[in-house]
Amino acid sequence: MPEAILTLNAGSSSIKFALYECPAGARRLVSRGAIEGIGAAPTFTALATDGTVLEDKHWATGTHLDHEDLLEPLLTWVTSHLGEENLVAVGHRIVHGGSDFHSPTRIDDTVLAALEKLVPLAPLHQPHNIAAVKAIGSLRPGLPQVACFDTAFHHDMPAVATRLALPRIYAEEGVRRYGFHGLSYEYLIARLRELSPGLADGRVIAAHLGNGASLCAMRNGRSIDTTMGFSTLDGLVMGTRCGSIDPGALLYLQQADGLRAADVERVLYHESGLLGVSGISHDMRILQASEDPHAREAIELFVYRLVKHVGALASVLGGLDALIFSAGIGEHSAGVRAAVCERLAWLGIECDTAANTRHDSLISTSRSPVRVFVMATDEEAMIAEHTARAMSTLSS
Repeated sequence: MPEAILTLNAGSSSIKFALYECPAGARRLVSRGAIEGIGAAPTFTALATDGTVLEDKHWATGTHLDHEDLLEPLLTWVTSHLGEENLVAVGHRIVHGGSDFHSPTRIDDTVLAALEKLVPLAPLHQPHNIAAVKAIGSLRPGLPQVACFDTAFHHDMPAVATRLALPRIYAEEGVRRYGFHGLSYEYLIARLRELSPGLADGRVIAAHLGNGASLCAMRNGRSIDTTMGFSTLDGLVMGTRCGSIDPGALLYLQQADGLRAADVERVLYHESGLLGVSGISHDMRILQASEDPHAREAIELFVYRLVKHVGALASVLGGLDALIFSAGIGEHSAGVRAAVCERLAWLGIECDTAANTRHDSLISTSRSPVRVFVMATDEEAMIAEHTARAMSTLSS
């Protein structure tokens, strides 16, 4: 049986995974799934590529298991399918690589310590990424692990796009714009290159629109600017995150309402965005089905900010050749796509209503000078590719 790579994307309430066989240098998806309900009612589900359920394990409500407790049954399941010697590496999505990590990196004690120092830059994501690394290290000592960074794709952005207008001493501490969702954008531009190499070398804006949302402006397949900056809070309105906000509003919350730093963090990360404006839900599907005017207001703000930021990034690029919608909202909400395209008609975008309603991969008309695509992203595929490349480099 060929060697295999396991990819992990660990969060606070779920761990997404995918298993790839790597025969003769190629990569073939075998299974993907998730461990969900962490801290509540954990479940472990593995699916074959055709959707067949390969494993479906449930724990009782209220079962409190840590990453090591939950990853052990996953590794046991992988071993039962592959054999003890066939899993050759685990690739991890690591949200923040800071200024030093900008390529896939084999994880050792020194690298792990460096990643822990970056926790203050991504306090809601990095600890869970690291917990998965430590769990695998404990369960399978000696099994190679590779860190694949969400910030890496944006590492070469022009310096002016990374600067914050703060005293220089803070820049020396690493307070700068980093950008995120890099694994997704790397996959999307590679997919566009397969469809149209000329477009991929042109002026492209990709929209990763999920519970977390951002835009990336690309030229010649490289990140030029992005809406997320120092943290995953910046830019677009998101499910529970506020997006761009006047810093004066934060000072007001602290000074007038007496909120402490932890309170402000809770409001910005967990109580804002679509949930905060609507007072109903962070889920775009629920809001679109609601007749509540606050739901309408939340959707309107989401679209308004999205259009506003596309316009800003188009000005940075000096025009636009292609727009890509991706992730949960981008792939599945024809209404959001239609509203965005309508308001970007000044850029030359002309949406094909029928194609958009069908969720076709190309939803712009033949007359539209800007091509508009709908693409499923695949961060796991990028993690697997990076992990395989890193392992190959180390063995050569």
